[in-house]
Amino acid sequence: MTSLQLPAADRIIEPMIALAGCSTQQRIVVAGSKSIELMFELHRRGYLRAAATGNCGRPAAQYDAALVDWRRRTLHALEPTLDWLTNFLSARAVLVVWVDAQKAVANQSLRASLERRGFVVEQGIVHQCGCALSARRSQAHPLRLAA
Repeated sequence: MTSLQLPAADRIIEPMIALAGCSTQQRIVVAGSKSIELMFELHRRGYLRAAATGNCGRPAAQYDAALVDWRRRTLHALEPTLDWLTNFLSARAVLVVWVDAQKAVANQSLRASLERRGFVVEQGIVHQCGCALSARRSQAHPLRLAA
């Protein structure tokens, strides 16, 4: 008998891919407690260059995107993971962080944490399984000159 409930990876993978704007040719690193499950789901969908943090190699700015599933974990615990993970991301990489539905103050804390690490938040979504932010390194956004 099959379950009508979708696995966690199926519920969040599409919105994460959409936020990241990933192509199947890009290198993607997946972090979080379900990173292996998400990596296999990405492979199933044709993203064959996806790796979980357990098998992502040494940090060499080699990934175009990072998808972080941080549900049921504290934002405080995310800090060292973000510090470690940023070394794997290229200068133009996108970072998507998925967390449980948060109060506005917690969302501001996540934004501030990303900004302290040199990221600019591009967009966010609220979903039945939580909420997510996508961000890029600030040097990926050229300064706009005032007219």
